[in-house]
Amino acid sequence: MNLPNKITMLRIFLSFFIILLLLFPFDATGITIPQLFINESLVVDIRYLVAGVLFVVASVTDFIDGYLARKYNQVTDFGKMTDAIADKVLVNSILVILSSTGFISAIIPVIIVVRDIVVDSIKMIAGSKGNVVSAIKSGKLKTFCLMIGITLTLFYNLPFELFNLRVADAFLVIACVLSIMSAFQYYNSNKKYISMKSETVERIDV
Repeated sequence: MNLPNKITMLRIFLSFFIILLLLFPFDATGITIPQLFINESLVVDIRYLVAGVLFVVASVTDFIDGYLARKYNQVTDFGKMTDAIADKVLVNSILVILSSTGFISAIIPVIIVVRDIVVDSIKMIAGSKGNVVSAIKSGKLKTFCLMIGITLTLFYNLPFELFNLRVADAFLVIACVLSIMSAFQYYNSNKKYISMKSETVERIDV
């Protein structure tokens, strides 16, 4: 368990803590969550602000663990696996929660989750046939826009909300468009591996 892997595990822990913070029924347990009243029209739940701060910290660790692993040649299969899991738990879970609470449209997590399934399947098929699929620019830009969009949404789109500018929604829409684009790019660059027949096909009759 090297340092990059420990940082990745920290991101998983932070992800589950954010999920618990946003989903825990505080009202049912008699715990009152403070609220802020901004500009006499916007009511801000403190939980989302705290979750926003933790989400930023977790997002930063996503950069740090990869940077350290490459710099000190500490890239491991365990690190690759847990890093992918941490990213999905952090981003997709929060998107689903924000959708269920009415902060964002349900179509956003649907697009992001389906895209991840498609791309991961392409990577798995290509990898099984000897081709390592690297991240592409549109995918990296999608992740950046998604992180910004989620962060702003957790912060109630402040300060842009005061000027009636839907900046958070704009970043999330751009992330969805880039998700679809990157999925097609992954497919186009790896379709030869998808259509390629496996050298050995095993069949088990039950």
